[in-house]
Amino acid sequence: MSAPIEIDARGLLCPLPVLRLRKVLAELPSGALVRLEATDGASWIDVPHFCAQDGHVLVSAEDWEGVKVYLVRKG
Repeated sequence: MSAPIEIDARGLLCPLPVLRLRKVLAELPSGALVRLEATDGASWIDVPHFCAQDGHVLVSAEDWEGVKVYLVRKG
């Protein structure tokens, strides 16, 4: 399996982290992994909701000292 595509959305406010994630996922084949880093607290709600709504898998979501790190597999 290849390394995930990295998105640095630190410092961006809602809805920009999810919009960046959506744009990257749209260009990838099913099963591809994307790692998103965000500092916006709203992403904690927005990213899981986006994944569920658009059919992607939220593999993991962690908070590393204020940086939310998401691993998403394209559905």
